[in-house]
Amino acid sequence: MSYNRLIIGCGYLGSRAARAWQEQGLSVAVTTRSEERAEEFANQGLQPIVCNVLDPSSLQGLPDADVALHAVGLDRQAGDSMRAVYVEGLRDVLTELEQRIGRMVYISSTSVYGQTDGSAVDEESVCEPARENGQICLEAEQLVLNAKCQGTVLRLAGIYGPDRLLARMKERQQAEPIAGNPEAWLNLIHVEDAVQAVLAASVNDLSHQKYLIVDDEPITRRTYYTRLAELLEAPPPVFIADKPDPKGDRGLNKRCQNQWMHAELIPSLKYPTIREGLWQAIGK
Repeated sequence: MSYNRLIIGCGYLGSRAARAWQEQGLSVAVTTRSEERAEEFANQGLQPIVCNVLDPSSLQGLPDADVALHAVGLDRQAGDSMRAVYVEGLRDVLTELEQRIGRMVYISSTSVYGQTDGSAVDEESVCEPARENGQICLEAEQLVLNAKCQGTVLRLAGIYGPDRLLARMKERQQAEPIAGNPEAWLNLIHVEDAVQAVLAASVNDLSHQKYLIVDDEPITRRTYYTRLAELLEAPPPVFIADKPDPKGDRGLNKRCQNQWMHAELIPSLKYPTIREGLWQAIGK
């Protein structure tokens, strides 16, 4: 059987894309590693396929589809390496599917950029990531762009939205000091806007293959954490600038530009900055 949409990795972003496609009247199949989760998907009117990108034999059950969204994240509790999941798993998915789908929309990351000096980057900027996570994402992108199906890469900034900031909220409420440079730049995108980018990438006649998916205003870490503390009525953030940021491997301190996204995917964002989006994300 063939479906309008196939979602490989139906998590925080993928599950929202699935609902949006259902609302458009499209048939949607989704993958999961869990029989329990498969039952939940079935109850939602989705067609579940139990498989694992690290088990090539299990991928033989993947159906044909007009468009496949590949949004597989790294489950750190499973103990698998990022390269195994992002590169080897993706290669096996493409081996199985690339001649049976019209387009793959691949969720990548802004970590493919190596710039750490606060400079502006866009889709034409050099990608020379110094850290392994960025190198792996860049290698995965090339698999998609070289596949026999049409490939569209979405380089997402940090996704935020409901139920995504619980740890950050707890840290602010407990006034925990924040490690790292407070003036380093952050790039964010609200999950609802990220979903709209996915939907547009699945149907639009696109001039490019790679798009930065980021909101309209890069902000400093100081601005972000100060705003979050204000919304939570928590103490102002305190930074320990000379202590390494434990999440520094995400490639902080660049300013991502979104002109191509606005020109070909989303003319305007529902949450163009954290001023509009952060209150909604934390339920204020």
